[in-house]
Amino acid sequence: MSFAALLESLPIPILQAPMVGASFDAMTVAVSQAGGMGTFAAATLAPDEIGPAIDAIRARTDAPFGVNLLMAPPASPAPAEVDAALARLAPWYAELGLEVPEHPNRFSQDFDAQLEALTRAAPPVASFTFSILTRAQVDALHAAGSYVVGTANSVAEARAWAEAGADGICAQGFEAGGHHAYFLGDIEASSVGTMALVATVLAAVDLPVIAAGGIMDGRGVAAALALGAAAVQMGSAFLLADEATNGPTWQAALRAAPDDATRLTRAFSGRYARGLQNRFLREMAAVQEEVPAYPVQNRLTQAMRAAADKAGDPQMMSLWAGQAVTLARPGPAGEMVRLWWAQAQEAAQALARRTGAAGG
Repeated sequence: MSFAALLESLPIPILQAPMVGASFDAMTVAVSQAGGMGTFAAATLAPDEIGPAIDAIRARTDAPFGVNLLMAPPASPAPAEVDAALARLAPWYAELGLEVPEHPNRFSQDFDAQLEALTRAAPPVASFTFSILTRAQVDALHAAGSYVVGTANSVAEARAWAEAGADGICAQGFEAGGHHAYFLGDIEASSVGTMALVATVLAAVDLPVIAAGGIMDGRGVAAALALGAAAVQMGSAFLLADEATNGPTWQAALRAAPDDATRLTRAFSGRYARGLQNRFLREMAAVQEEVPAYPVQNRLTQAMRAAADKAGDPQMMSLWAGQAVTLARPGPAGEMVRLWWAQAQEAAQALARRTGAAGG
């Protein structure tokens, strides 16, 4: 079976986006069991935790699922760079009653070791964000029995993934919440809307394309499928789900969010990501280009974000969310997927009537 055939075989062509800090295995299983495809966010797991986590998901569902890794580059910043970054963060830590952290021993998990563990575990689908695999790495995943999906923010990135042997492209539009996947161009060149990106990627590569970014209900699902996407990926729409792990402070901020509430920022992590505006995002905007690149800044703000969450203070948390997040609703993830598919079918029928395609 090809990856295109796998997507075609899904009763509901809706994929749940991997969301570090907001989703874990319960959501993955719930979405897959409902007829969509859940994706497990494994980026923060140690290599020896990845295999058991995948085995645990397999034990709970026979349906297809994916596992995602963030391709964090090895980080060895100069001590002076870390000192400067911590000095910039010192007032924020002080406000929370915390000492500035010591220099970390490491800034992220070892991606090569994670990839080796993922390849051994051979999930049905392996997806990757922030960079690109080599052809040899893709071939190893294929040999193990996994399909490979690369995340792209531009046509050039989609073409690069196709040349590396990927089975599908997740086309992540500018509207998407959380970290953006760009790796060939800068953020401005990579800020393409979902509809434009899906259409141009479909014209450029002969691979199934998964539309991601700003899709919040069945109308968005129908629109992306009408455009030619093989499936859609939804993340922010699940942020209030029963299985979401983002906690009460983040969720309360989402419920209170005004229209047009999100902005792109690199202040929290050193890589551009979309989230709700708060005081940290606004006050750090002037110096955000000076913070160390991901994963260094991400690691240095980790304790601050965790302490703010514990204190119930959303002003120093990375409240990742996509455009149109005000459409998010609570409920069981599986029921959400079935509802969105019913909405998509209704939207498709309405379009067929409008275009004269229904009834002869």
